[in-house]
Amino acid sequence: MKLQSFTLIALVLFICSCDKNTSSEEANGNYIVRGDTVILTENSNIKSRIQLYTVETEQYRLELASVGTVRAIPNNYAEIAPPFAGRVLKSYVRLGQRVEQGSPIFDISSPAFFTAEKEYFDAKQEFRLAELNLKRQQDLLKNGVGVQRELEAAETEYEIKKTTLENASVALKIFNVEPEKLSLGRPLTVVSPIKGEIVDNKIVIGQYLKEDSEPIAIVAELTKVWIVGQVKEKDIRFIHELDEVEVKIAAFPDRVIKGKVYHVNEMIDEETRSVQVLIECDNKERDLKPGMYVNVRFIDTPAPTILVPSQAVLQMNDNQFVFVQVGKDRYQKRKIETEGTSNGKVVTKSGLKSGEVIVSEGGIYLLEAK
Repeated sequence: MKLQSFTLIALVLFICSCDKNTSSEEANGNYIVRGDTVILTENSNIKSRIQLYTVETEQYRLELASVGTVRAIPNNYAEIAPPFAGRVLKSYVRLGQRVEQGSPIFDISSPAFFTAEKEYFDAKQEFRLAELNLKRQQDLLKNGVGVQRELEAAETEYEIKKTTLENASVALKIFNVEPEKLSLGRPLTVVSPIKGEIVDNKIVIGQYLKEDSEPIAIVAELTKVWIVGQVKEKDIRFIHELDEVEVKIAAFPDRVIKGKVYHVNEMIDEETRSVQVLIECDNKERDLKPGMYVNVRFIDTPAPTILVPSQAVLQMNDNQFVFVQVGKDRYQKRKIETEGTSNGKVVTKSGLKSGEVIVSEGGIYLLEAK
């Protein structure tokens, strides 16, 4: 009897539960929820509020904004200082003048240079004498009147004098001097090591300069320059050599200067958590001046990417998701990963495939159903 009573109570509770669920669906009348899927009913008024979008892969170029500083390219920049203490006798250049590699910059007279010259000419003379003596001893021995011991001594002397001359020649070449073109007693003519323009000129005729004096002339070739940009650690993966870069300067706000990534530094700045990026730019108009601050926009190489309308992406807590159409009037909630926005669209990393259909507008009404 007790068993029959328990069965009857359970049956009543089951029927009541079914009636409750049925009445809940009918009361809403717009949707049915099954797990992560929302099914719209035939007469649902949500249908008119939903717009769909077919996902497609398109070529996308990631852009990053930063700031940078203009610098001269090291190989195209030379600070010219006196090679030794002395007095400036003559200047060959003026500010803004174009010079070639090897062009004279100034003359300087110095006892130290005179001593180096004299040592070279003395060594050269002694080498010639040793060379003549060696040849003489070789000829004597060849004709049977020479002594082997004297020939060996002449060979030894020849090698010693040859080494002394080479050392004296090297000592002059340190000053960018060609020993063969020297004339004893003449001042040293300091020449430009590169071609370019005189961008700084502090040459004063008659001025006495010490060996550790600051540069008195600077030559720079500024038709190309480097821009040193800073990229945050998290964005390094987007920067590659030869990627396109756009540069803007405050002096010409409407002008865009093109450049390319020349080098990405291997070291991270521990304080700023950023990496230094060198950008090479053409600068024929001389708009970019060393030391100038500029705005930089890095443009990544185009890559196939899925972009979706920003209204399609919904957020809950730290997760982003969209509703994907999985059948007639059926929409499944799906988590996606994104990496920024571009022109009103969200760049996706994962979660969607080309050809899928998503809800581009009205997803908020499906979200209420969840």
